[in-house]
Amino acid sequence: MLRRAMLCFATDRKANVAIIFALTMVPIIFLLGMTLDYTQALRKREQLNAAADAAAIAAVRPAMLTQTTKSVIEATATAVFAAKANLPGLAAVPTPTVTVTDVGLARTITVSYVAQSVNSFPGVLGKQTWQVSGSSTAKASSAPNMNFYLLLDDSPSMALAATQSDIDNMVLATKNQPTYAKNCAFACHEAHPNNAAPSSTNKDNLTVARANNITLRIDLVTNAVKQLMVGPWTCPQSGTSGGVMQCMSALNNTTYQAAIYTFDYALNTIQTLTTPTTAGTKIGNIQLLTVDHQNCPVLNGSGGCIYTTDYGTDISKGLTDLNAAMPNPGDGSATGTPQEVVFLVTDGVEDKLIPKSGGSCDPNATYPLPSANSTTARCQQPLNTAICDTIKSRNIRIAILYTEYLQLPSDGWYTSRIAQFNNPTSSTGTIAQRLQSCASPGLYANVQNGGDISKALTDLFIKVASSTASLVQ
Repeated sequence: MLRRAMLCFATDRKANVAIIFALTMVPIIFLLGMTLDYTQALRKREQLNAAADAAAIAAVRPAMLTQTTKSVIEATATAVFAAKANLPGLAAVPTPTVTVTDVGLARTITVSYVAQSVNSFPGVLGKQTWQVSGSSTAKASSAPNMNFYLLLDDSPSMALAATQSDIDNMVLATKNQPTYAKNCAFACHEAHPNNAAPSSTNKDNLTVARANNITLRIDLVTNAVKQLMVGPWTCPQSGTSGGVMQCMSALNNTTYQAAIYTFDYALNTIQTLTTPTTAGTKIGNIQLLTVDHQNCPVLNGSGGCIYTTDYGTDISKGLTDLNAAMPNPGDGSATGTPQEVVFLVTDGVEDKLIPKSGGSCDPNATYPLPSANSTTARCQQPLNTAICDTIKSRNIRIAILYTEYLQLPSDGWYTSRIAQFNNPTSSTGTIAQRLQSCASPGLYANVQNGGDISKALTDLFIKVASSTASLVQ
C-alpha cells in the first residue's frame, strides 16, 4: 500500500509549474534586487559626475585663474561639489580629491570622488552599500596682460567713400570740381588743390565730403577705435565704463594698455602706450594724409615737390618702425611682462617709392614703373610679408582687419596696376592672401566696402582677449 502511494506521487505531474516557480523565485528576487540597487547606484554616479564637472569648471573661471593659492582653489572646488553632491541615498556626502596643476598661464583641475550608494536590498547582495566613483577634468588658460598697438592706415585710399550710397553721393557732389577732381569717389586731402590757393571753385575733395556729410572709410575706422577705447559699449560686468577694452579687462581681471599709430609713407605716432582710456582721448588726431597738390605728397624746404608722383602707403615701413618701438613680449602673467599684439587695419595695397637701382617691387607689378624722380620709382603691390615673419618670430602676435580694396574695373589705372592682385575677388585675391599670411593664426578678418568695421574690429579684439574654459573629460 505504501509502496503504491509513493509510486503514484512520483509519477504524478499535477502542480509541477507551481513547484518550479517556487524554486526559481529565489534567483529572480536576487536578480531584481541587484538590478534595482545597481540602477540606483548608476543614477547616483551620474549626479555625482555632474557635481564634479561643476566643481572643476568653477575652479577655472576667470576670477579663479588669478588665484595662486592652491588651498583656496581646492576649497572652492570642494564647496561647489559638496553643494551638489548632497544627495539622498548616499551613505555620506563624499569628500572629493581636488588636484591643481599650473603650467604657465594654463591651469588643469581634476576633481575625483568615491561614494557609497545605499542598497535597498542589502540582504540580497550581502552588503549595505554599492561603491561608485568618478572624476572630471577641466582646463583653461588665464587671460594674459596685453599691450595693444593699433596701426591704422591713413593713406589716400582710406578717403574712399564708405558705402555705395556714399560713393554715389560723393561722385555727385564733385561734379562741379575742376577736371583733376571731378566726379571722384575719393575725398583727397589737398592743402593747395591744383597747386593753387583754395577757393569756392577750387576745393579739395575732403572739404566737399565734409560739407555734404559723406562718410569715409577713415571715419569708420575712427569710430571702430572709439568703440574699443571709449564706448559706449554694453558690458556685462557691472560698474565698468568705457569701451570694449575696459570691459574685457574687467571680465578677464587683466591689465590692458593701448597705443595708436597711423601710417602712410611714414609711421605717425598718435599716442604711445598708455591706458585705453587715456589713448581714447587722442582718437580725434587720427587724420588722413595731407598732400600739397596733385602728385605732390611732400614739399622741400622751398615749397616745391620732392617727388612728382602720388604715393603714400608703405605698410612694410609702418610695421618695421613699429616693430622697432615695441619691447620684447612676456607671458602676460601677473608677475611677468605683458604680451604684445599688433592690430593692423588696412586695405592691403602698398603705394611707395623704391630706389631705381637695387630696389625691388613685386614680380607681378606692372612695368615700367612710373618714375618719381631720377633715383626712385613708384611701386604698387600687395604687402611683402617678410616683416610680418620678423615680428612674429619675436612672439608678437599680429591681428589684421582687411578693409577690402574696392574693385574699380572702369578705372584705367586700377585695371593696369592693381587688378592683377585683386582678382578674382577682393576677398580671395593676392592682396587678401598676403594679409592673411601676415596675420597670426586665427587673427585675420575682412570687411567689404559698406561693411560694419566697428563690429569687425570689436570681434577681432574679443577673439584675442577672450579666455575660455573647457571640460577635458
